[in-house]
Amino acid sequence: MPRGSQTPYTRGLHELGDGLFAFLQPHGSWGWSNAGLVVGEGTSLLIDTLFDLRLTREMLDQMRPATGPGPIRQVLNTHGNGDHWYGNQLVPAEAEIVASAAAIDDMQEVPPTLMHTLAEADLDEALATFVRHAFAPFRFDGIEMRLPTRTFTGSLTLDVAGRRVELLDLGPAHTRADVIAYVPDARTVFTGDILFVGGTPIMWAGPVSNWLAACEHIEALDVDTVVPGHGPVTDKEGPRQVRRYLEHVRDEAAERHAAGMPAAEAALDIDLGEFADWSDPERIAVNVESIYAELDPAYERPPAPVLLTRMGAYLRGRRA
Repeated sequence: MPRGSQTPYTRGLHELGDGLFAFLQPHGSWGWSNAGLVVGEGTSLLIDTLFDLRLTREMLDQMRPATGPGPIRQVLNTHGNGDHWYGNQLVPAEAEIVASAAAIDDMQEVPPTLMHTLAEADLDEALATFVRHAFAPFRFDGIEMRLPTRTFTGSLTLDVAGRRVELLDLGPAHTRADVIAYVPDARTVFTGDILFVGGTPIMWAGPVSNWLAACEHIEALDVDTVVPGHGPVTDKEGPRQVRRYLEHVRDEAAERHAAGMPAAEAALDIDLGEFADWSDPERIAVNVESIYAELDPAYERPPAPVLLTRMGAYLRGRRA
C-alpha cells in the first residue's frame, strides 16, 4: 500500500492503509483542498469537506464504498476557510461536526453567501483578476451554512470505534484556528492548511512564530505519512519545506521592515529564491503584512479586499 510520498498525486480517493484514506485535488491551488477519512468498525470520521457542493458530493460518493457499513458519524473541520467546510450540509444529518472554537469566527465572517456575492460582483481590474484566478472553478450558490455542533479549545481526543484520533489546535497561524488530526496507530497525521506542499502557504492570521512551531510539532510526531491541506501526500519533508519558506520570508520581510520599506513594496521586492516555482506566489503580499504586524503590534493590516487586490496586482505584474 502506498504511504507518504509514494501516494500518487491524482484526483480522487487514495487508500493509505490501516483504514485511512486521503481525497486529493491537484493542483492544490486556491480552493483545491484535500480531505481525509478514518474508517472504524461501524463508524467513520471525515476530515474536512470541500469548497462547493458538486465537489463534496463527488467526494462522498467515492468514499461510500470505503465506509461500508460504517457511515460518517463525525466530521472535523480543521479550520475556518470555506474550502474545508462549505460542503458540511451534505454530510449525514446525525453526524457530529467538530472544530476548534476559534474557527467559528472565521466561518461566520466569510459565509458561502459572501463568496457567492464576490464571485458575481462587478470588481475593479486587479481585484477581478484575483477573483477569477482563485474562485472561477467553484459554485457558491445553494450552499447552506452548516456550522460545527461541537467545539473545543486546545486539544481533543476522538474515539472512532476504539481508534484514537488526537486533535490539536496549533493556531493561530494560517487562520485563527489550525487543527491537525493525528492517528497514532497508523503513524499518520492530517495537517489541514498548516501544510501546503508544492504551493505557497498563506498567513491570514499569524504570527509566523506560531506557524514555525506548528511545523516543528509535526516534525516531532511519530509519523511516516503526512496528509497536507493542499498538495500531495508527503512525509516529514513536507513540514520542513514549509518551515524553510516561512523562515525565508520572515527574515527578508524583517530586513525590509527595519529599513522602513512599506509592506506592499517589500512583497514585490523579496526574491523568493528556491520557492519561486511554487504555485500561488502572490500570497507573499498577505504573508508580509502578517509579519509586519508581528514585528510592530501597532501596525494596522489592510482589510481583506485590499489584500486580495494586491494579490491580483501581483498576478497581473507577473503576466505582463
